[in-house]
Amino acid sequence: MKFIQSTTAEWNGWSRNIRLFFLANMLYQFGTGLFSVLYNLYIHELGYPDAMSGTVVSMQSLATALCFIPIGLFGDRASRKRLLVIGALCSGVVLVGRSFFESESSLLITAVLTGLFATIFQVLAIPFLAANVAKTDRLRIFSIYSAFVLAAQVAGSLGGGVISDVLQAAGLSERLSFKLVLLAGSIATIASFLPLQAMKETKHPEKPAVTATINQSTPTKGEFSFIAAFAAVELLIGIGSGLVIPYLNLYFTNRFSTSLSGMSFLLALGQVMTIFSMLIGPKLVNRVGQVKAIVIFQTLSLPFLLITGFTNMLIVASISFLFRQALMNAANPLLSATLMDRVSVKKQSLANSCMQTAFMMGWATMGPIHSHLITAYGYYWGYAITFSITGFLYVTASMLFFLLFREKKKVRL
Repeated sequence: MKFIQSTTAEWNGWSRNIRLFFLANMLYQFGTGLFSVLYNLYIHELGYPDAMSGTVVSMQSLATALCFIPIGLFGDRASRKRLLVIGALCSGVVLVGRSFFESESSLLITAVLTGLFATIFQVLAIPFLAANVAKTDRLRIFSIYSAFVLAAQVAGSLGGGVISDVLQAAGLSERLSFKLVLLAGSIATIASFLPLQAMKETKHPEKPAVTATINQSTPTKGEFSFIAAFAAVELLIGIGSGLVIPYLNLYFTNRFSTSLSGMSFLLALGQVMTIFSMLIGPKLVNRVGQVKAIVIFQTLSLPFLLITGFTNMLIVASISFLFRQALMNAANPLLSATLMDRVSVKKQSLANSCMQTAFMMGWATMGPIHSHLITAYGYYWGYAITFSITGFLYVTASMLFFLLFREKKKVRL
């Protein structure tokens, strides 16, 4: 209740642009969540092998990765509002096409287009928020923003499976129910451009106040080294995530024959737990600092990751998945705050795009490898191997992050 009251009070004190941006992102994330929870299953229902899902994910992720840095550079110079409106509108239109197209070429082309337009939101969201709030408020705003985004994804993920099951129970075919849910997600994504269009046309709201709060002691010549080191850590995390995360819906349906409603409920519940863990993140930071808090969250998630990969019991897999999801993702707003705090205003979009590029390059390359391992070793050992590799990469990334950035905590950059 205290959190709800304090957040409500803060909401009333935020600028109109920030509130509209939050609303737009909730619509966007709800729509894409509704779409993504069923799209892999839709591809399978069309008669394509499991490898096709991996190819589609890889093509989309690769397109996203290649566009990150150009969008980051352009975002530091052009109107962020205009770019965000274009990204939301075009993303929704492309998703409408993906709801109906069935040929292999159309699946791949629209995957590339989705990755291209999704880049805009992924790159510009955090720099936009950073430019609109004081440095001392960033961690809390980032945590609240991440919680809002995940809440919208929860609603989308949960709604997608449930609505599909209801439609099938009403007599619709599985393919048609998938198409209708995918179309609903597409429409919600298109609608997100309306709040963005209502924002005022300003490139960097409250720029003087924010500029004054940026740490000017950070040497510009050292920023690129810092960004490169940060990107190296994100690359390892991206490779590990790309082996497992895009295929969690297939993991539950293939290994445990979980229903669509059950699968979507689990994925949504994982996001709910992540919301709570993100909200306690700032409290942990106050006790141990940002770097240690990030490492603690990531390290605690590893045992649950391995349990999920090796268990044959649905209840055990479900519980361990929920804890892994919450703990690993709780570090995300802390990572964003760390990155934004240690680079100058003029480098924020570029820094965020480099981080996202490294992550998505790792993610994009793992689709075919995941598909090969599952095909070669089956639904038990295939997933056990992929989860184990991911665990090793997460451990390596956490250790590297701590070694590279642990001293930064002392000066509270």
